[in-house]
Amino acid sequence: MTKIRIGLAGCGFVSELHMVAYRRVYGVNVEVRAVAARGDHVVEFARKHGIPNAYRSFPELVADDELDVIDICTPPNLHAAMIVDAMQAGKHVVCEKPFSGYFGRDGDKAPIGKHVPKALMYQRVMEEMEQTRAAIERSGKLFMYAEDWIYAPAVTKTAEIIRATRDKILFMKGEESHSGSHAAHAAEWAMTGGGSLIRMGCHPLSAVLYLKQVEARARGEAIHVASVTCDVGNVTAGLRPEERGYIKANPVDVEDWGTLTATFSDGTKATVFSGDMIMGGVRNLIETYTSGGSLFANITPNTHLVSYQTSEEKLASVYITEKVDRKTGWQYVCLEEEWTRGYLQEIQDFMECVATGRAPLAGLALAYETTKVNYAGYWAADEGRRVML
Repeated sequence: MTKIRIGLAGCGFVSELHMVAYRRVYGVNVEVRAVAARGDHVVEFARKHGIPNAYRSFPELVADDELDVIDICTPPNLHAAMIVDAMQAGKHVVCEKPFSGYFGRDGDKAPIGKHVPKALMYQRVMEEMEQTRAAIERSGKLFMYAEDWIYAPAVTKTAEIIRATRDKILFMKGEESHSGSHAAHAAEWAMTGGGSLIRMGCHPLSAVLYLKQVEARARGEAIHVASVTCDVGNVTAGLRPEERGYIKANPVDVEDWGTLTATFSDGTKATVFSGDMIMGGVRNLIETYTSGGSLFANITPNTHLVSYQTSEEKLASVYITEKVDRKTGWQYVCLEEEWTRGYLQEIQDFMECVATGRAPLAGLALAYETTKVNYAGYWAADEGRRVML
């Protein structure tokens, strides 16, 4: 069996999750052979994971002729250029969310999130996505969109039930929220391309778009997003310094609260919420209401293991779940987090696609549509009106 050789771009939180998944790929011979990042930490990352080659720049990684796949786990403002460079070098590409975004142009007044009209951002993002899509299609290589939610078991089972029943999805409600990112760049539009909606809400948005297409194929229908409404805000702006002990959100020019509603061409609806001020750990939820029933995909929190403990000290080495500020009291313990949230299944699918040449479950179409709808939402919120697509 031919070995698939992986090069990682980035060595942060997401790269760690991907490394766990690569080690558990089965039926396909996979090796992570290189990693690239700026700073000395890339050397330690390579040593920790037994990766033979550590590079300090992305061009070095792409120039490595021994690599088959480049896995992009970098900040969002680097994604589009890296995708094009890697594919022009003849590599298959895995890319973390988001596919694209607006991160500023020469002449923009800073901070761009407060000064650049979102209608212009939408236009520029659409132009860049078209250019990136053309480069991907010219390359003949696979583009794999690392959207773990559509691989999460609760969502894949929802999809299975929709395929079996062929019921009409009437309304979906999705959420990803937590108490705020610790990363400084999450506060700035120029680094992340937006706030909570693009950084977290993109996950439930991709999931509802995916499930609506599952329904469309099962029923032999053609369904698309017809319009978008949205509202965003900075609800933590009024907090006093002493009130910020647990909430990490401190945005410069991005939202820490956002709600986007998509209306589909069949008249049905989906609402996505994301917030950076929700205590108690990460909330990853999709509710699906159909003509024949209701499906609640509680990715996290879930009740696989509910714990009540009294000693923080004794639990110092125990992982409970992401973004909880304490381990005592009642807790929803996340078991096999990489499996529960779909990371293992995502990387398994991608490696099988590289080995066989088939298309991934999460590919270019989902990446493109998620970003398009997200930025239509920003446009709608900026102008206080419905945006037609």
